[in-house]
Amino acid sequence: MRLYLLALNPTDSVTEGFLPAAARLGLAVTVLTDSVDAHREAYKGFPEPPEIRHCAVRDFREVIGELSRRGRPEAIFTNSDHLQTQAALAAQYFGLPGKDWQAAFRAKNKAETRRWLSDAGLDTVWAAELAPGLTDIPFPCVVKPREGVASEDVALVEDLDALNRFAAEVQERRPDVVLLVEEFLAGDLCTLETLGDGTRRQVLGGFRTAVSEPPAFIELSLEFVEHPQAITDQVLAQLDALGVGFGACHTEFVVQADGRVRLIEVNYRAIGDRMDLALEQILGIPYFEHVLRVHLGESLPAELGARSDLTSYSLYICADRPGTLTAAPEPFDRTVDGIALSYRTFREVGAEHPHYRTNRDYLGVIQGIGADKAALLRIAEEFVRDHVWEIQS
Repeated sequence: MRLYLLALNPTDSVTEGFLPAAARLGLAVTVLTDSVDAHREAYKGFPEPPEIRHCAVRDFREVIGELSRRGRPEAIFTNSDHLQTQAALAAQYFGLPGKDWQAAFRAKNKAETRRWLSDAGLDTVWAAELAPGLTDIPFPCVVKPREGVASEDVALVEDLDALNRFAAEVQERRPDVVLLVEEFLAGDLCTLETLGDGTRRQVLGGFRTAVSEPPAFIELSLEFVEHPQAITDQVLAQLDALGVGFGACHTEFVVQADGRVRLIEVNYRAIGDRMDLALEQILGIPYFEHVLRVHLGESLPAELGARSDLTSYSLYICADRPGTLTAAPEPFDRTVDGIALSYRTFREVGAEHPHYRTNRDYLGVIQGIGADKAALLRIAEEFVRDHVWEIQS
């Protein structure tokens, strides 16, 4: 059986997660992408690298046309934030298992997410697409791309002048981007990770997230947690209203002082930045295989058999200025005091980058998985204290 995987740039989720899982399932894989050279480079070390074909994957018509020319596909999948609607439309066109394209669109378009939840009577957040003459803005407010991802071009602004300056700077670099302005939702930032087959949905747990001080919202650390049922139920009710329930989903939300959940965004894919790889280890289940299996038309088991005795702590090291990375630790995997510890790089020594003030400033991540939460925090902090990341301007 052949799996068609839609992708933009290569990611650890695909390279280390979904492609090995596809191989274990005996699937042949064709990667459709508009970045062929980058994917060829990423898979050079694979014993049997996937087939890579050029396709304008942001356009669902081009995706359907490419697949039709190659004969009727057997399975279509993507883990890209930006390609969920396209993959869903292609799957629907060929009568294959997949996400509802309308739900994928609602999740990706943050203005539509807000409108849909408000119309459902579940939550109303002041939000509007930025346009001339927009008034009655509740400052401080958050400005972000309507179809954005992570912390890219997201900022907290205090007044109209700051809003106009930030919007002008973003739109000068990205003239086609539509910006969303919405009220700032204070609270503890968390995630919920779910997996569904369209009928049954499994809650896998979540993460408590620490972010940088405003105006940016850079994720600095994530700790695996099991949320109270009252919190989980509120998130699931909003996902149900959006029609989100097939495949992997990574939902970000804040919990306010009174226990009220307010959604930040719904990412209709697996959590990224290596946290999906950690999730598989924490739970002790073939997570990536389960995700692919539902796209092959299989049902989830009633019980995934996940273990519950482990937790994790991940600490990201961020660049604090532009320049060339001249010194950094090497990647490793080791066990320290019973903790499975790993370090992975996001930026190679010798690479020169501007200061983005987003998750693109990540230099590396230290991840610990084990049963002792205090030991996880201690070991990660000791690693950062004992090593050097040097940037020369």
